[in-house]
Formats: sequence, structure tokens, C-alpha cells
Amino acid sequence: MSLEGKTAIVTGSNSGIGLGVAQSFAAAGLDVVLNSYTDTDEDHALAADMAKAHGVNVRYIQADLSDGDAARSLVERAGACDVLVNNAGIQHVAPIQDFPAAKWDAIIAINLSSAFHTTAAALPMMREAGWGRVINIASAHGLTASPYKSAYVAAKHGIVGMTKVVALETAEEPITANAICPGYVMTPLVEGQIPDTMKEYGMDRETAIRDVLLARQPSKEFATVEQLGGTALFLCSDAAAQITGTTISVDGGWTAL
Repeated sequence: MSLEGKTAIVTGSNSGIGLGVAQSFAAAGLDVVLNSYTDTDEDHALAADMAKAHGVNVRYIQADLSDGDAARSLVERAGACDVLVNNAGIQHVAPIQDFPAAKWDAIIAINLSSAFHTTAAALPMMREAGWGRVINIASAHGLTASPYKSAYVAAKHGIVGMTKVVALETAEEPITANAICPGYVMTPLVEGQIPDTMKEYGMDRETAIRDVLLARQPSKEFATVEQLGGTALFLCSDAAAQITGTTISVDGGWTAL
């Protein structure tokens, strides 16, 4: 089945994993809606460049996904949604007793509740089109936990649970719902953390990556945004038509421990 002419909405996609997934979709012929909370010339130029590179329609639509109405409006403004990738997320690290309530609320809103709202808005479009894919970017932390990440872990576990519910509610339709669970992925954000980690631990780059950043990732290699894009693209293929309600780990063996 060709994906050309289908529309994919990827939340939180002006950088990192979301951008990698969007690039893979555009290269496969899907029209793409990029999104983040900003609304800059660079955001719209990113869409224009992607459209020119792949000969597809790419738009950038700003939406603050901490607001449920804005999340639903994103899908409505897109006008079509054959593939929904819920990727937007933020992080904060602190012990529970010190965890700011406002940070908890923001993480749950953006990492979990936004996916509920976008999915609720997208499913009628998928049903009308007679086909659809819901792909939630969860995390290894959707399957296991780490200290000091209470809100993030709670949100990602919630995403995995919601994925299963959506899969069951669409099980007799040509719509699937799955969660991709990455471990550590090489993104500009992670790249920026490496020098500080080297300085903090007095290590060279290779040792800091292996022994600190990738301490829980047995492969000792970062996943790449291209690998995650390829995984998302596979979930859109005919070969994945009976894969629904499950998680696919891209974590170098993290959750095998």
C-alpha cells in the first residue's frame, strides 16, 4: 500500500525524534504537519525545506499542547489525519518531595493528556478515511522506572496504557495503535549534555557516554532519530496491519535487563 497522499501529524516535531520521524514520513511520500509551541520563521522554513526536499506538502502548525483545546484544534486545523504521532514531551528531574506541582501538571498535560486530546480528534478522521495509524512515542520509562522522574515515568506508563485502550476500541477497524519505547536517542538536546557530563565526572567523551549517559543501555550505543523514523514507518506498512496495542522497544536492550 502506498502512503503517498496520506497526511501525518507529528507533535513536537521541529527538532529531535519528532523531526526525524517527520523526515522519514516525508521521504516516503506522506504529507506532513509539523508542530511545536513556538511560531518562528525558522519553524515555517523547516516545513518549506522539507516540502522542497521530498516533493510533498509540509505545513507547520503552532499549538501549545499543554492546553487540551489547542491539542484538538491542531488536528482540526490540519484538516486530515491518517497517521498521528504523539511525540511532544518535556522533562523535569527532582525527588518527589521536592518536585514542583506546576512541573508535574505540565509534564502530565504535555506528555500524556495532549495525546488523549489529539487521538480523540483524529479517530473520526481515520474512520472516515477507512484507515489510520496512531503511534505514541513513549519511552523505556513507559515500561520501567528511574528515580527522580516521577511525572515523566507516570506519563509514559500512561501513554502505554492508553495505547492499549485505543487499540482495543479500534480492533475491528483498519486502524492500529502502538507505542514506540526509545531508550537514549542521539538528539541535539543529548549532544548538548555530553560536554557538561564530561566536565562533571572528569571523563573523556567516550567514557562519559558509555559509563554515564548509556549506563542503563546495554548496547552502549545511542538509538538514532532515523531508526525511530524507520520504526514508525514500518508501523504504517501492510506488514504491521496486525500489530496493535503493543510496545516496540528501541532501547539497545535496556528493558531486557
